[in-house]
Amino acid sequence: MNVLDVTTDQYSSHTVIAVAGDMDLRTYPELAQAASLVPPDCTALEVDLSGVSFMDSSGLNLLLRLRRSLETAGGRFVVTGLRHQPRHLLVLTETYALLTTGTGDAAEGSRRRGPRLPPGRRDR
Repeated sequence: MNVLDVTTDQYSSHTVIAVAGDMDLRTYPELAQAASLVPPDCTALEVDLSGVSFMDSSGLNLLLRLRRSLETAGGRFVVTGLRHQPRHLLVLTETYALLTTGTGDAAEGSRRRGPRLPPGRRDR
């Protein structure tokens, strides 16, 4: 059984959703519900995945949907705290830069240039 712990903190400048546990098909509904509670006037959203050791395509899909929704409304979106497997998934799907490059204070991801590639391998 997969357990997911989601906390949402609202600050004057942004909202942070912190996730702990696996982000997969079984936990998707709980995470989607937490994401739906983000206020409609939210202008910056940080999703902290430092407690996530595994993410599958359903978790990635939710992150992409959140990003699209927020940025369509003129907001900012960033994913921070990536551990090995979720980071690897974003690199493989070429969504790392899209999801981790933010601006402003929501920013562990915005300070990073991206993951190191193995020797001999180049980004496209």
